[in-house]
Amino acid sequence: MLDQGRLLAARRSAPPELAGRWELPGGKVEPGETPEQALVRELREELGVEVEPLERIPGEWPLRPPYVLHVWTAGLLAGEPRPLQDHDELRWLAPAEADDVPWLD
Repeated sequence: MLDQGRLLAARRSAPPELAGRWELPGGKVEPGETPEQALVRELREELGVEVEPLERIPGEWPLRPPYVLHVWTAGLLAGEPRPLQDHDELRWLAPAEADDVPWLD
């Protein structure tokens, strides 16, 4: 999610090998889901919010095969983001702060 040009980053609390590292909230697209539906579901599960997918940021970033990261902007419809599932902290990062946290590889 973006807020006035800031990224919402989430610090992992699980699994142990990823704990303390940061990522963008979201997750895998399940069979039968569109990327937009997955974004809505994942942010509901991970942050307790209802969102409206707005647009995908151009580009893609390879993760471990076969996964590729796509980044979306989303409008907040209801709720206040809070870490619920596998995260223990959230932080809004301005572009100049993007390197202030240890991101997952």
